[in-house]
Amino acid sequence: MTRDGRSWRIGTAGDVAWLAGQTSQGFSVTTAIPPLFDAYATFHPAGDADLRAQEHAVVEELVRHTPDQPWWLGYLDTGAHDIVFPDAARVSLYWEWSYVLVEAGPQAALTWRTGHMRGEGTLPDLFFPADRSWLVSALWDDTWSCVGGSSGLIGALEHDPLVAARRVGPDEDALPPGLTRD
Repeated sequence: MTRDGRSWRIGTAGDVAWLAGQTSQGFSVTTAIPPLFDAYATFHPAGDADLRAQEHAVVEELVRHTPDQPWWLGYLDTGAHDIVFPDAARVSLYWEWSYVLVEAGPQAALTWRTGHMRGEGTLPDLFFPADRSWLVSALWDDTWSCVGGSSGLIGALEHDPLVAARRVGPDEDALPPGLTRD
């Protein structure tokens, strides 16, 4: 598929095989993130926080904690939100949800999308680096994102005031404070 004057690799089931079938149903962070990481957190813009500023801060922290490499960007096909490459093949994850998976990088994560179910932000619904050292995922009906990675990465996300991440254990409820489930 082409965009921005170049071709982009579309992912296959093999590119997400490490993730497929590794999560569990429920309310914990491991509903979105497999129990493979040292630490976990959730993030959600608080009150009147600027969603785009938060997304940029998240990506900046991820870049600081990741060697230079491609990132996989996954866009959940809800039928109502931008999936960036609408004609691309899909991969199936979680509960047979369809994602467009594209090998790109941090700049694309911040610029390709024109809005998603969590508001007017740009971040993909699922993304991770080629080395799988972390994973960010927002499930279909969640307005927040979950992240798994190294303790250092999660600590950096917690301490960045724009990110406002909250560390959670793998068995804890992932719902950020102040939010309710429908």
